[in-house]
Amino acid sequence: MIIKNSARLSFRLMESQDAQLLWQLDQDPEVMHFLNGGQPTSMTSINEVFIPRMNAYRDSEKGFGLWHVSDKNSREYFGWILARPMDFFSDKPDLADIELGWRFFKKTWGKGYATEAAIAIKNSLATQANIQSFSALALEDNIASIAVMKKMGMRFKKKYDHHTPLGNFIAVHYQMAIK
Repeated sequence: MIIKNSARLSFRLMESQDAQLLWQLDQDPEVMHFLNGGQPTSMTSINEVFIPRMNAYRDSEKGFGLWHVSDKNSREYFGWILARPMDFFSDKPDLADIELGWRFFKKTWGKGYATEAAIAIKNSLATQANIQSFSALALEDNIASIAVMKKMGMRFKKKYDHHTPLGNFIAVHYQMAIK
């Protein structure tokens, strides 16, 4: 799948060779604040945990994976958008509900890039017949991510204890139906 450029952004599916870019983004404690309390990710963790997880759900035909987001003119890397089936790492992944997530460099915050990118990717993936909804998760006090969810048209679904292989957290779950 190819995601067409949006007004300001271009997209490509990330690969294992993008490990350095993933690592650079995770070095800012403010970027990592709502993910792990602000701890930078080690290159070892990128290579041994993050890349294998990304490769597990990456499917270029369906558009699943991490989408590299950059300025369409300068090609400067701004961050990424995650697209994968909800509950992918459980015994019952939901192929009809696609989880969207985002991580962007702090210097890009407040400029609408995450919303613009997430909407462009959602709109492209929504053309697939089997996709019925899109979801996103965040910590309850991550106001910026929740604002992106709301701008996309998502609505609050529930608050719950979310379990992942990387840890557990109290999540707010927002969702939107497309059909």
